[in-house]
Amino acid sequence: MASLLGIDIGTSSAKIMLLDTEQGVIGVESEDYDVSIPQIGYAEQDPDMWWNAVLSCLLHLKNKYRKEYEQVVSVGFSGQMHGLVAVGKNGAPLCPAIIWLDQRSKTECEELTAIIPKQLQKESLRNRIFPGFALPSLLWIKKHKPQLFADIHQIMQPKDYIRYKMTGLTGAEVTDASAALMFDIRKRDWAWEIIDLCHLPHTIFPKCCESGEIQGYISHECAELTGLKESVQVIYGCGDQQAQSIGNGVFEEGTFICNIGTGGQISAFSRQPVYDADFRTQTFCHAAENGYSIYGAILNAGMSLKWLKDNILKETDFNKLTEMAENIPAGSSGLIFLPYLTGERTPHMNPEARGAFCGLHLSHTREHMTRAVMEGVTFALRDCMEILEQMGNHCDRIISSGGGANSPVWLQIQADILQKEIYVCNVSEQACLGACMLAGVSAGAFGSLKEAAHKLVSYSKVTYQPIPENVVLYDQVYENYKKLYCVMQ
Repeated sequence: MASLLGIDIGTSSAKIMLLDTEQGVIGVESEDYDVSIPQIGYAEQDPDMWWNAVLSCLLHLKNKYRKEYEQVVSVGFSGQMHGLVAVGKNGAPLCPAIIWLDQRSKTECEELTAIIPKQLQKESLRNRIFPGFALPSLLWIKKHKPQLFADIHQIMQPKDYIRYKMTGLTGAEVTDASAALMFDIRKRDWAWEIIDLCHLPHTIFPKCCESGEIQGYISHECAELTGLKESVQVIYGCGDQQAQSIGNGVFEEGTFICNIGTGGQISAFSRQPVYDADFRTQTFCHAAENGYSIYGAILNAGMSLKWLKDNILKETDFNKLTEMAENIPAGSSGLIFLPYLTGERTPHMNPEARGAFCGLHLSHTREHMTRAVMEGVTFALRDCMEILEQMGNHCDRIISSGGGANSPVWLQIQADILQKEIYVCNVSEQACLGACMLAGVSAGAFGSLKEAAHKLVSYSKVTYQPIPENVVLYDQVYENYKKLYCVMQ
């Protein structure tokens, strides 16, 4: 008997799964936290807030499942991508982490676009230079806080900081590093030519390894805090998108994942580092099979619904919003929502894009607004899906993931707007599960990810089929939705 831990450092919460290699999921603990927005365009989080949330979740698991917790042999990680954690020589953060929602580095992005030759962007980065990614955030620090920049000993991504707190070792891995805009996607190593063009010291970049490699073991200090044994191995882990892909059993071509979390993505697995010629999508390294994750990303998926719930409706329960949306027919009686609350990535790549409700009428209610938000987010994801298909990624089916997979009404909206049959995994925390699976393969508990998926990944017997009359309606609304972006700019 052996147990595994999968730690997911999300934007809205930390989640930890305790999994027995024979029995499956034993328990999941989570702790919520917020994004700090000290001024318009900023988005920050305290790295030690993540660590305190992880400690809290681990202690809850230890107290609830003492026997299985004592049998933990390996720890894996998943984490929000693109963020920048800058630490000093003592390993402490020098400032709040600048996360993926941050838009302060627009000027730095313009400067990077000018100094990095287009051909090098294509050959090495294969992604558009955009605010919220680690490189422009790092250059913002260099320009605006030079003394802080001079004190940087190492840079990390969010989950890397938690791994450091558990092992005392710094390091990077290919999936998160490839989402930093400082990484050569094909060579699977730091893009030193670009780093030199930006006049950044090589010493701040930690060694980069593959996601499933073992970095080290639980440190004595971490063992004292958590009750984990010092013999427990710790792997590098991967970005949340890749971990969700593994937890959904998707590491072959032909299946798309529609993830509605804080942000949203339509993603596909690819064996080649293909990319959109207009840089409207992202191409990053995958943790499985030395492959690649190709996806379109939107900035405000679940965040749009949270904004409506907290700022407009003053509701406290997400389930209430699902009930409200169920009472409104498809199309929200002509009300259309643009989910560009903090700019947008795919397909517009415009940090200045802004959200809107369009078509408001005296007859519209809070219920209409709720359904319109769900529909607007899904229209944005359809934008992503269509580009992936244009790139040659074929889609036989879609697996819904994230918080959007917990709402039957939103699942039906996905089926109707995306015009695909929608499947849902029986294990809801797919990123945690993917982290566990990767850790289990590294520990020898599973012979391969395919073996782990055969044992741990299953889908609900209930699937969501497109309703023909809704498909026709949504096709018409989608055309209007796309026109509204042009009108709003």
